[in-house]
Formats: sequence, C-alpha cells, structure tokens
Amino acid sequence: MSAPRILITGFGPFPGAPVNPTMPLVQKLATLRRPAFADVIRIPHIFDVTYATVDRELPALIARHRPDALLCFGLATRTPHLRIETRARNAVSMLWPDADGTPVRRGFIVPGAAAQMFGPHTARLLQAARLTGVDVRPSRDAGRYLCNYLSWRAIEATRTAGGPSLAAFIHVPLTAIDTTPQRMTTDELTDAGEAILLEFARLARSRRREVVQREQETPVS
Repeated sequence: MSAPRILITGFGPFPGAPVNPTMPLVQKLATLRRPAFADVIRIPHIFDVTYATVDRELPALIARHRPDALLCFGLATRTPHLRIETRARNAVSMLWPDADGTPVRRGFIVPGAAAQMFGPHTARLLQAARLTGVDVRPSRDAGRYLCNYLSWRAIEATRTAGGPSLAAFIHVPLTAIDTTPQRMTTDELTDAGEAILLEFARLARSRRREVVQREQETPVS
C-alpha cells in the first residue's frame, strides 16, 4: 500500500496581517523528521490571499499530487486560541477585497447551497491538539474571507471523483512577541500543528486501507 499523501497549506500576508504565522508553520510541518512521518508524503503550499489563486492553484495541486488529505491552516488575527473549523459557510464578505484588491460582487459561493461540514474526524484533530496543552476549541464559523472560501473548496474537493478523502481547516492565532507574552508561542503552535498532522496521517492511512479493502472485495466481472 503506497504512502498517504497530505497536502499542507497556509496563506501569505494580507492587508492587516503583514506577517502570517501559517507560512513558517507549514514549512516546519513539511520538514519535521519523525518516525511517524516516515511513510507520509507531505506536500507544502502557500496560497496568495486571493480568490483567484485558490480557484486556480487548489485544483492544479490536487491533479498534480493526488493527495489523500488536505490540511489547511489560516490566520485568525482576533482569536488568541487555536480553532478547529467544523464547517464552511456559503458566504463571502462583500466588504473586504482580497489581497489583490479584487472586489467581491456576490455574498455567496454557490447559489442556494447550505453550509458544508468537514466531518466527524475534526473531533479527533481537536483531541490531538488538546493533548499538547494548548488552548484549542471547535469552531462553526470560519468567517467570510479566504479561510472560509478555501474551507468550502477543500470540502468540495473531497466530494469530487479522484479528490482527497479528507479535508480540515485550522485557524491559528498570531504568535507571541515581546509585547504580547499572553499569546501562544511559536513552539506551542508547532507542537499543536505536529499533533494534528500526526492524527491526520493516521486518519489518512485508515481511509487508504478502507479503499484498498473495498477494491479487493469488489468482484471482477
């Protein structure tokens, strides 16, 4: 059985956030040397904070790498804790243009669609992060900006033939600097991210085994 493939994504800077901690976090998670990651292919990617970039690059990445799972990170500047998103809303803010200044001309992603759920595996990721001691909580509101938009497109991809079987979106806080010691430290964020990735890898392996088993049990005509 081939190694599970996990696409790990973050975002670059955007107006109001000239430093995005998801960029170094994704790089660290993609290069951590751990025995548990020995059979996991990790593909890092950083999106520019534009709707066009997500629409162009996510399908291309999936087609090129055929990931079993999408693990996406984004920055929540006003939240001091880690957030495991459980759903994506069919909503886009018309107040805030993306990092290219492109205005949003409609307040929804798909006409008439209801919110999409990531699935019960988010509870496993939440528990894994909590075991590191960081403040992490489930969230039902990924906002109305690029993080929610990527969440929607990631869930959408799992329902497409040939797409990944799992997707998750994690909102991270701004990390601590000298003037804000109450914030989560970079080391704490990395530890939590590693725990989430380890659990996600377990889930991806399990899903891959289920797929192989189904294929073996399917009669050949």
